[in-house]
Amino acid sequence: MIMSDFPSKEKALGMYKKMYEIRKYEESIYYLFLEGIMPGTIHQSTGEEASAVGMLYDLSHEDWMASTHRPAGHDIAKGISVKAMMCEMFGKAEGCCGGKGGAMHTGDISVGAMVANAIVGGNLPIAAGVALAFKMQKKNNVVVCFFGDGASNEGSYHETMNVAGLWKLPVIFVCENNLYSATTSISLTCLQENVAADRAAIYGIPSEVVDGNDVLAVNEAATRAIARARAGEGPTILELKTYRHGGHSRNDACGYRPKEEEAEWFAKDPVVLFRKKILEHGVITEEELQKEEAAIEQEIEDAVEYAKQAPFPANEDALINVFKEDDE
Repeated sequence: MIMSDFPSKEKALGMYKKMYEIRKYEESIYYLFLEGIMPGTIHQSTGEEASAVGMLYDLSHEDWMASTHRPAGHDIAKGISVKAMMCEMFGKAEGCCGGKGGAMHTGDISVGAMVANAIVGGNLPIAAGVALAFKMQKKNNVVVCFFGDGASNEGSYHETMNVAGLWKLPVIFVCENNLYSATTSISLTCLQENVAADRAAIYGIPSEVVDGNDVLAVNEAATRAIARARAGEGPTILELKTYRHGGHSRNDACGYRPKEEEAEWFAKDPVVLFRKKILEHGVITEEELQKEEAAIEQEIEDAVEYAKQAPFPANEDALINVFKEDDE
């Protein structure tokens, strides 16, 4: 990228701060679970921050997003506060889903973040349905739908791609290809190297393979795909090559991953690389940046303390949002 192509200071710094916020939130969650302070389980997106921020940074709250069982980065990038996320993780009433969702079911429709779907590939037809609604209502909004490499082998994936391509739905399908479906290398389950992009032509959908650890490359691809969708030209499949720093879930020690592979990908840490890039472009000084980072770290510490003290849902709240037939 040449100097003239670099984003404005406001956008570059804004994207970095959001990436850093996601990273520090995930780190905080990790230690809270490790110490036994927080209940449940987690599927973290540490190392995939560029994917979430690059794709979602330019969307409005009227544009919707569908996430997976690994939703924290997507939700924070879409606009859910770390306080609401942290309260949800502690099962508190002020959580983004009222304390009922936990780590795999966060979301907030008010910012366009559909509640995450933990079924592999389960969010794909839902995202297509929302996109169809936008099209039928003649709205100029789009849907961004994330899925993992493993979901590209699900029946729901192929059915959704077929319909989305046929009906030219305003949806961007984003494959976060982190090389592993849970603990299994994607090379053992798919013949194609680019598991989503190489099969896109079957459905008449254009595709791109993007460096998923480069937030600017992701954002540029997102800009093109979003413009196509808004113009009525239909969906795009973006395959972002990235790598999760941790295991599939918190009990996964990653013994199946070659150490050389891990070292290669950890050296391409998206947060570290973008931090270096904004300093090189004179967006901000090191001292100023450290102050911004410290403020984010304090925000997350405050969110943890707030969530610990926040009230649990009332017992009767268990009946809210549950289908109940009329007694008559």
